[in-house]
Parts: sequence; structure tokens; C-alpha cells
Amino acid sequence: MTPPVILPGGGSGPVVINRELIAKYDQPGPRYTSYPTAPHFSEDFGADQYLAEIDRSNREEADRDLSLYFHIPFCDTLCWYCGCNVVVTQKREKALPYVDYLKREVDMVAERIAKGRKVTQLHWGGGTPTYLEAEQIRDIMSHVHSRFEISDSMEASVELDPRDCTRDRLAALHEFGFNRASMGIQDFDPEVQKAVNRIQPEDLTWKVIDWCHELGYKSVNVDLIYGLPFQTTERFVRTVEEVIRMNPERIATFNYAHVPWLKKHQVLIREEDLPTPEEKLHIFEMISHRFHEAGYEFIGMDHFAKPDDEIAIAQREGTLYRNFQGYTTHAGCDLYAFGITAIGQMRRSYFQNVKKISDYYAAIDAGRLPVERGIILSEEDLLRRDVITRLMCNFELHPADFEAEYGIDFDRHFEKALKPFAEFEADGLIVREGRTIKVTAAGRMLIRNIAMPFDEYLGTKPGQRFSRTV
Repeated sequence: MTPPVILPGGGSGPVVINRELIAKYDQPGPRYTSYPTAPHFSEDFGADQYLAEIDRSNREEADRDLSLYFHIPFCDTLCWYCGCNVVVTQKREKALPYVDYLKREVDMVAERIAKGRKVTQLHWGGGTPTYLEAEQIRDIMSHVHSRFEISDSMEASVELDPRDCTRDRLAALHEFGFNRASMGIQDFDPEVQKAVNRIQPEDLTWKVIDWCHELGYKSVNVDLIYGLPFQTTERFVRTVEEVIRMNPERIATFNYAHVPWLKKHQVLIREEDLPTPEEKLHIFEMISHRFHEAGYEFIGMDHFAKPDDEIAIAQREGTLYRNFQGYTTHAGCDLYAFGITAIGQMRRSYFQNVKKISDYYAAIDAGRLPVERGIILSEEDLLRRDVITRLMCNFELHPADFEAEYGIDFDRHFEKALKPFAEFEADGLIVREGRTIKVTAAGRMLIRNIAMPFDEYLGTKPGQRFSRTV
């Protein structure tokens, strides 16, 4: 048997990479940025249901803060690995009407939200938010500030593409409270960059990081992807070492999901050029070792952070949360989402906007919110989401907490879901301390597998496909 690789982690302890167990449990599964997952949203949920949910939240949960998400879909070029919803165009004028329609959507939502609820979190994702010119950024954010009450301590983050980012755009964002930046790197290797149609020199990335620091952004995150064409452990280590020199506060290391049945453009990536599963595991081992040696803590799944970063602290304190933006410290917010394909969340519901810009414009022109689908959660959904979230974020379950909060007998209620846990325990993925279930160092790498038995929807939708869990 190949000996496991032990990688000390953060507040939840180390992570162990056991190749035999990973091979045994490697299967498709959700990432649980929501529960139920997005494929189970219904088109029976539309604008009327969305408005009713806003009104319900105002009545029942007016003490909940607000989180705002804006989807800026435009990109100059298409990265072939991309799994996001994007509009590829070099015609910058295409963004002009989109900015106006975003503002109109903001008006339609803001007028329904009870006064006094503060925005404590804001995020711009894409696409490429810095596709917009500085004056367009100021236009949108001036409008947002005029329609919402903004907390003085708001966390505001933006996704950057260093290839399409200028200092004045970063300055415009910072002027309106943006204090966190996240940028894609993926891999600095020229052959890999060419194979995925993303040419991004190191000096360009350094320049944008320097701008962020000069302007006063308090945190920088960088994204890497392993599993891309021509990647090997020996070649990727150079990118990892360069990232360590860049010294970001957070690092995301995503496992490339090759899903050409969902993202048709991924057929441009030749499967024969992709690294083998074994090589991908070697790459992840190297990544984890190097980042640990550099002082980063393994947060979970694919995220690393410095020990004094907010998500590392939240994990140690048991307050870490997970939503469509990944790991977050803002668990008690209603998330309102704007723009095409954007997904929002209130305590009891999820909702998603239309995917096509033409449909988005038509809905708003008709005076209708552009919501295409969503779901209202049952009491059972709320319970299971809570179980899955605590597993994914804190790596342990305390059945007595759920019994007190939800009025259930945990073992009886989850009798079916708990059956695989005997095998998890035998394989060393979990341990039981009294009634408490704790994910072990070996189990942290397989946390999606450990969460999946609690998913009542899994396997109920024909043709549903997911990326691999490892």
C-alpha cells in the first residue's frame, strides 16, 4: 500500500492524501454551493414567487443583513476551460445597455426591501467585471449606494482578469468600498496557456497585484487550476513557487472539471493532452505541501488561506459558511443577485435570472423581474442543508445540536443517510467521539463524498452529471 501523505491544516487539523481511499471514493458529485443544488431549481418559480419571498423576508427576517452579487458576463476572449456564463465580445459598446438594465433591476428589487437593512457584503463576478470602464463602474456603484444602506464595514470583492484590468478601474472600485480582489492565474506555463487560450505573462499579474496593494485593497486571492493540458508536477511547481512569492492572502486551487456535455467550448481542449488522475493527485500533493510550507492553512476542498485571514479564523470558530461564491464568513445574509444567470438566496429560497441578454432586457422592459427559475425550501431541505454545510465547513457534526434546533431524533431521522458512515469509519474517514461525528485528516479530502448521503435529491434527476469529487 502506498503510504498516505500528511499535510498539516488549520483549525480543523491536517489533511491526509491516501491514494487508495481516493481511488475507491472517486466519483461524480456536487460541490454543494447550495442545497438543493441548482439542477433541482424549478421553472415554476418566477418573478411573482421572488417578490413574495422578498416580502416574506421583510416580515419574518428583517434583521438579516444583505449581500449583493452582480454578474458582469463580458470577456474579450474565451478561456477554453471556462465553466462560467460569459458573453465573449471585443465590442465594448455591448456593455453600455447592460449597465443601464442592471441599474433598472436594482431599482425593481431595492424598492421592495424594507428600509434599514444594511449591505454588509458585495461581490462582482463574471465574465470579467474589469471589462467595464472606470466611469461605468462608478455609474453602477453610485446607483447602488443611492438605493441601499451600505455598512461602513462592508466586505466588497471583485474578480479580476489581469489581462483586462487597468489601474483606474481598480481605483474606481476601491473608491466605492471594494477591499478584496480575486484574480485568475491558472498556470504560468506558456504551453499550458496556449492550450487553454489564456496568455497571461507573470509580469502582468505582478503589476495588478502591486496596484491592489498600492490602492489599499486589504486582501488578494489568486486562482489556480490543476488538471489542464500538459500540466505535470514538475512543470506546475514553478507556478506555485511564483504564487508564493506573490504572497496573496488566499489561494484557490481548482480541480479542472472537463464537462464538454455542459460547456461545449471545452471540446477545444484535447482529452489526450490532459494529465492522468494519478498525475493530478501528484500535482495536488505538491501544491498542498508547498503552500503549507509557506504558512497557508488548508481550509477545505480547494482553498488555502493565511492563518490570520477571516475564513481561517471563521473555520476555527465554527462560523464558516458556503454559498455560490464559495467559502464566506457571511452566513446570515439575504443574497440578492443581479444580471444574467445570477443566483440569489434568501433563508428559505434560491432564485436564478435568465441566461440570455435578450431575455434579460425584454423582462425588464416589460416591468418584470428577470427571474427564470428557483426553489422554495421545505423544512427538510433546511435541515439537510444545515447538516451538509456544517460538514463542508467545519468537518464535524453534533447530532444533539440538530435535535435541539429541529426537534428530531437525529439517528432515526437520518437512518438511511448514516448507513454509509460505518464504511467511512472503517476506512478512517470519520471517527465518533460519543455521538459527535468528526471528519479525520484522511476524510477532509473526501468531504463531498461524506456529505452526499444526506442529499435526498441525488440521483433523482435523469441525466444529471457532476464533476469528479477528487
